[in-house]
Amino acid sequence: MAKDLFTPEQQQQIVESIQEAEKNTSGEIRVHIEKKCNGDVLDCAAFLFEKLEMHKTELRNGVLIYLAVEDKKLAILGDVGINLKVPKGFWDEIKDHMVDNFKKGEFTKGLAEGIIMAGEQLEQHFPYQKMDANELSNEISFGKS
Repeated sequence: MAKDLFTPEQQQQIVESIQEAEKNTSGEIRVHIEKKCNGDVLDCAAFLFEKLEMHKTELRNGVLIYLAVEDKKLAILGDVGINLKVPKGFWDEIKDHMVDNFKKGEFTKGLAEGIIMAGEQLEQHFPYQKMDANELSNEISFGKS
């Protein structure tokens, strides 16, 4: 199972990175991990974005980091509220940084650092607001495979 790819300690480190990243932004970050992605990685990520109800944030500022480990596929998908404010290729630097870590077998480090970087980028466009509520779970979701 995909959940077995990361130890409980590694999973906790990823969740803590999400919590840290969201401290300075109203943006919401989720991570989904599975072994295989059958088809186009952006299609898989878009399907999960909808399934995880990430489009239901007030400012439409959710971000999904999707990783299919065995297929070596990664996508970072932002909601429409983000896409209206950021330039094309906005996530490329973060994605490249994560892939560099993944190539070294450092999946937890790559995810954790990518999450922090995403939070820093989101802060520029969606700063934390006093009454901000955590609209989406910070827990990692896992595919069944």
